[in-house]
Amino acid sequence: MDYFSTPWSFRIRKALRYLRLYGPQRTYVKIAGQYHMKRRYPVLPANFRPATAKAHVGLIGCGSFAFTVIAHYLAKHYGRVIRGCMDIDVNHAASLCHHYGASYYTTDADKLISDPAIDLIFIASNHATHADYAIRALKAGKDVHIEKPHVVRQDQLDALCEAMAAGKNRLLSIGYNRTRSMIGMRIRDTLWREKGEIMQNWFIAGHELPEGHWYFSESEGGRVLGNLCHWVEFVYHMMPPERRFPILVTPIRSSKSDCDIAVAYTFGDGSIAALTFSAKGHTFEGVKERYAAHRGDVLITMDDFQSLRIDDREHTKKIGSGTRDHGHEASICATYETHRTPSASGCSIAYVSEIGDLILRTREALEKSQSISVAAYAR
Repeated sequence: MDYFSTPWSFRIRKALRYLRLYGPQRTYVKIAGQYHMKRRYPVLPANFRPATAKAHVGLIGCGSFAFTVIAHYLAKHYGRVIRGCMDIDVNHAASLCHHYGASYYTTDADKLISDPAIDLIFIASNHATHADYAIRALKAGKDVHIEKPHVVRQDQLDALCEAMAAGKNRLLSIGYNRTRSMIGMRIRDTLWREKGEIMQNWFIAGHELPEGHWYFSESEGGRVLGNLCHWVEFVYHMMPPERRFPILVTPIRSSKSDCDIAVAYTFGDGSIAALTFSAKGHTFEGVKERYAAHRGDVLITMDDFQSLRIDDREHTKKIGSGTRDHGHEASICATYETHRTPSASGCSIAYVSEIGDLILRTREALEKSQSISVAAYAR
């Protein structure tokens, strides 16, 4: 939604609601991000400032997510560590660069990838470019964080896994943030303590997007790759690894293959996960999510990564922070901290391959309106 086209009364109500949901700091940066996306320079600002001694991060893609999440949390926890900013829209690159005190901005990703002072690159460009930039960065000896989705085609997935195998000492992480949230980790730990099959259910009310939005582009992977991937990865992650495969993907679709859809996953042990994704109008508080799970004697219900209830036999636990935590902060910081720890490792090739394959096959199943079986990663 273009908030600049809405009445001031709507914007004020939105800001007040976000203060309650996210707190003052996150609300401020979300508002600043709206101005960032609209900023156009009659004359571009100066394009170089002396780098701080600790500036070593490159940022490819300087849109709203990069501004309000990646750069924000890097600055909050580590200071001015961003050295170079790249975006195909030079206004976005310049705006983020100057807001966060980076050294330079560019429209050429190779400038960051070839910069010897940059050893960690965060990728938040348009979806179709994620894998290509990541492969080039890995080959150049950089550690890499890719925002979701990490691939939109099978050939990209194959090439990315090959690059990971060739660069064994390099870190690759993917920004599927919900599983890194406090609530997400608590759900997984609770489910894994029980025995037997797991039943999971997601209902997601997403943003309605206008016709022609770039998310619908065939080359960008559509909303399955752009949105639904979050919840596909979540139900995959909640399943114990030895019980996941093979996974049968069963789709239900309306007139479109990636809006107003339902997908069921039957895992190797008989566990079931169902996802329902609705995109019918504007949701005032952003994406709305409701999750439920049942295993053994434990029943879990969760709303919007803000409140969690665990019914464990005769005991009930209610957990809530008062604000929403989708795990973005934990995801960004985990990549940065792993990069700084020589003995630590990022995503495995098996994980990158399996979740990529599962999301790609989900899209295929919806487009063809037929069930598809997905196998585990085989070396």
